[in-house]
Amino acid sequence: MLAAIFTILGLTLFEAVSSVDNAIINAEVLSTMGKRARRWFLTWGIFIAVFLVRGLLPFLIIWAFNSTLSVGQVLSAAWSSDPVVHESIERSAPILLVAGGVFLLFLFLHWLFLEDKKLGLPRPERFFMAKGVWFYAVVSILLTVITWLALKHSGEMALGAVVGSSLFFITHGFKQNAEAQERKLLGSAQSDLSKLFFLEIIDTTFSIDGVLGAFAFTLSVPLILLGNGFGAVLVRELTIRNIENIKKYVYLKNGAMYSILVLGIVMVLHSFGFNIPEYVSPLSTFIIIGYFFWKSKVELKLT
Repeated sequence: MLAAIFTILGLTLFEAVSSVDNAIINAEVLSTMGKRARRWFLTWGIFIAVFLVRGLLPFLIIWAFNSTLSVGQVLSAAWSSDPVVHESIERSAPILLVAGGVFLLFLFLHWLFLEDKKLGLPRPERFFMAKGVWFYAVVSILLTVITWLALKHSGEMALGAVVGSSLFFITHGFKQNAEAQERKLLGSAQSDLSKLFFLEIIDTTFSIDGVLGAFAFTLSVPLILLGNGFGAVLVRELTIRNIENIKKYVYLKNGAMYSILVLGIVMVLHSFGFNIPEYVSPLSTFIIIGYFFWKSKVELKLT
């Protein structure tokens, strides 16, 4: 029970901090909308984000990597004692973990090489930003190495690595388009309906990061649902109340991204059979995000 609570708390913190960008976009777009549309998003939007998107995604991911199971078996997998179901999920775990690990590693490397950031670790971050042109070469070589190693285990595992890469570039494309659309929405008189549709797409895209990262904490779907659900509710509260205060903690994004690096490494190592204790993911998340939260507070006092 203690391990489960620790995992849920780690998942909640990871989901909340990694979704700060999502909360900022939500708050900025909501500020241009009417009261009725805002109320709809903050009530029905949370139902869609928590119960539909973050609730269904773990099951969809498990089903995608367990083609021998029926939809009904996957939906009941969280509470089923059927050994066939559990054996199938265990068998597919390396494929799922390597896909999620590659996705998270690519996500971190894109941030490190190409994205504008407040320098939390100035020397290494400045160095990699100056070498931004090398991002595509680095991720290509990384994918080649992981796929080559995975082929020694199984073709399905190698395919999982490629799927993780594809997922990154697909979601990254949506995010880039969302940034351009956000600028248009903030500077235009588009309808509240179109803005609501935009916010739901953004929520869905950001959900993929959190759900894939959750598998580094645990393969237990109930724990993922609870942790990600609590984190999504917390993000909604930030959207409503404290987004300006949260934006003052300038290194939180750094903490989220370094957590993603550790989680990605954990997932890849797990997929290759390394025995990483379950407490590593939540503990590292608490330590990394705690450090950058403290660093942000120090920065606030100095300004």
